[in-house]
Amino acid sequence: MTASPADVVQTPDLCGAYPRLDEHQIAELSRHGERRSVSPGDILHREGEQLREFIVILQGKVAVVEGYGAKERTIAVHGTGRFLGELGLLTGQAGFVTAVVREPGEVLAVPADEIRTIVAGDPALGDLILRSYLTRRTLLIGLDAGFRIIGSRYSPDARRLCEFAARNRIPHRWIDLEEDEAADALLRELRFSPHDTPVVIWRGDQVLRNPTTAELAKTIGLLAPASSATVCDVVVVGAGPAGLAAGVYAASDGLTTVVLDAVAAGGQAGTSSRIENYLGFPTGISGAELAERAVIQAGKFGARLTVPAEASELEPREGHYGIIVEGECAVKAHAVIIATGARYRKLDVPHLEKFEGSGVYYAATPFELRMCRRSPVVVVGGGNSAGQAALYLNGNASSVRMLVRGGDVHGSMSRYLADEIDRTPGIEIMYCTEVRELLGDRTLQAVRAQNTRTGELLEIQTSALFVFIGAEPHTEWLKGTVPLDDRGFIVTGQGTSPWGTPLSLETGHMGVFAVGDVRSGSVKRVASAVGEGAMAVRLVHERFTTTGTQ
Repeated sequence: MTASPADVVQTPDLCGAYPRLDEHQIAELSRHGERRSVSPGDILHREGEQLREFIVILQGKVAVVEGYGAKERTIAVHGTGRFLGELGLLTGQAGFVTAVVREPGEVLAVPADEIRTIVAGDPALGDLILRSYLTRRTLLIGLDAGFRIIGSRYSPDARRLCEFAARNRIPHRWIDLEEDEAADALLRELRFSPHDTPVVIWRGDQVLRNPTTAELAKTIGLLAPASSATVCDVVVVGAGPAGLAAGVYAASDGLTTVVLDAVAAGGQAGTSSRIENYLGFPTGISGAELAERAVIQAGKFGARLTVPAEASELEPREGHYGIIVEGECAVKAHAVIIATGARYRKLDVPHLEKFEGSGVYYAATPFELRMCRRSPVVVVGGGNSAGQAALYLNGNASSVRMLVRGGDVHGSMSRYLADEIDRTPGIEIMYCTEVRELLGDRTLQAVRAQNTRTGELLEIQTSALFVFIGAEPHTEWLKGTVPLDDRGFIVTGQGTSPWGTPLSLETGHMGVFAVGDVRSGSVKRVASAVGEGAMAVRLVHERFTTTGTQ
């Protein structure tokens, strides 16, 4: 099926999404691949299948389309010198589009393993490919490409699937039963009723009815936890900045490394729209892009990242440790680096659970952005996360009010962020103000807040309340296993034991380390988390020296 002009998506060459390779770069790639003649109609890679080759067009034209053979939509048309693929080629995910030859010619095909090596070893070419792939992933997300999720915004399972896709930056389209007129017709076509939702449609013909997060992840090619009798060198639990840094440094040092995360790479930092004070990125970088780059970097050294995989127990064994996931020992390792981070605290107001996911949110990602389009929003908190969320939401919401418990934000927020908020129209900071009550029926309609200085109560109309009021450590799975302080953070480098004094980031178990926000006394900054992740690997080597593990 050939797309009509109206079906073609006009996608500009944003930030180098579709660069052309020069003769020198093509010659270098030719050493690793093979040339092939192609004819109109040839499929070079298909939606839903794993991307196995990096393809450069030497002659002819290739269209990148979504819904090939059905309701086709052309995303882009590539000519001589351009290359195909997107981020999934580097991460092992399935493809979200189909590449079909439109005009006869010749292509150069390089195996995926080879291109990953090239990206790692050739800074100029590798950066060109990586930047292009990151931008293409952003374009696909913005175009609502990928699989479709049909469900009700009031359904916890529908929200779970959407949040998982958004946090992992997986292209998808959310079809809301309450708002999308086409939803009912599509369900009838699939012979489903609204009571059967949520459903996921993949590749146009594969339908998953209320899949688990693990089932959805497996379908799109994310690695699933697999039990093994082999004991690896290091398992990192948590894939925020600290965990990803530990994965990169451990794997680059030649240690067999597995990284687990319950939801998505990036942790809390992954939900940040823009990190502007991280060293080396003067124009800033989104938390999601930083995480994607780190995942690729860890993968090129051989680290295995598994998402979703929520650790439920740390089990000391003879000479090693086991990490329990879904009731089974998913990974065994000689050393463990705990980087499970912290989760935002909840408001102490009645009926909070009733509105969570249908008006109350703890992250500001594209998923939440869709839920408050052109509506007034309220952000609770006065730290960096609250400030970044306010700026991110401001471009989409009709207005943004920040409710801050104290009388100033300069003591809790970076200066550059506070100054930018002051300069931004549409954001109002209400100091000495706390939420007392949430109002609404099925969804949030307003919040009742109080000025703690004057005692005045005010009602603020809003359908979206974003809460960033400090964090609680994610250590429930560790209680009774490692020492925790009175707030639940992991204590490191203290006390004595039969095997001596713990190293600076080591817990009460020999060879078990804690890094980042989950650690008692840590500095809550991305840079310090990355530094602790790297430092923990150095301490792992030191511990292995004393135990004779290596």
